Amino acid sequence: MSKTPNNLPRHSVSVAGIVFDDHGRVLLIRRRDNDQWQPPGGVLELGETLEEGVRREVLEETGMHVRIERLTGVYKNMKLGVVALVFRCAAGGGTPQATDESHEAQCLDIARAVALMPPTFAVRVEDALLPTAAHRAHDGATVFREPE
Repeated sequence: MSKTPNNLPRHSVSVAGIVFDDHGRVLLIRRRDNDQWQPPGGVLELGETLEEGVRREVLEETGMHVRIERLTGVYKNMKLGVVALVFRCAAGGGTPQATDESHEAQCLDIARAVALMPPTFAVRVEDALLPTAAHRAHDGATVFREPE
């Protein structure tokens, strides 16, 4: 986690889209930097809204346009200080394709998609199916159980 000049912790904010196509499949990318399957997303830029950031990241990583439906989860990587805001989206046009940021982009059935992803990303797809937004913490590998 980075520090500010007066040694206070600083967070990074990212956004991601859990994009469903007309057949109920979810859009994933296989990232170029770590070869992992994940929903498209990345760091929110200073001058953009949350929705603009989601649309930009999905387009950059998949070549697809999306319609944002709702916030489905907030996730904090406790190790890195990254807070991710994740939105359920509907495919709005285009065909999934590899880009400068992804080796592949595909719409996969939910069970297959969840099986391909690390747990910290698979839970985001599962949470997008719930009626209310989730909030979870993780260490980059393991999702922590929320206290009861």
